[in-house]
Amino acid sequence: MAQTQNQKKGKWGEEAAMRYLRAKGFVIRELNWKFLHLEIDIVAMDGNELVIVEVKTRGTNAFGEPEMFVNKSKQGKLIRAANLYLEQKKLNCEVRFDVVGIIKRNNESILNHIPGAFQPFGG
Repeated sequence: MAQTQNQKKGKWGEEAAMRYLRAKGFVIRELNWKFLHLEIDIVAMDGNELVIVEVKTRGTNAFGEPEMFVNKSKQGKLIRAANLYLEQKKLNCEVRFDVVGIIKRNNESILNHIPGAFQPFGG
């Protein structure tokens, strides 16, 4: 099945975010980790901290910055996915949730990395 323009843009954004994070010293563990209906765009290590990264790529910021679209519902799914990941991989470490927002217009892109963009609820 052919990818839509949005899927191509999303894949490009995830790859751009991964390159950026690697350049910052992150060790990438997984790209597009899936379990049932949950997905994590990037799972990485930043030192001893497991980092769950949500990547939002848009062609414009006319409706707001891409990172603003990680709402409470999406945060809840990422938190559940992170818990499952830790359990499945038998890891016991600190977890941080980062968001990478990317605006890609033609041959130009702007990347905004927000470490610790949100905390698990009640924590």
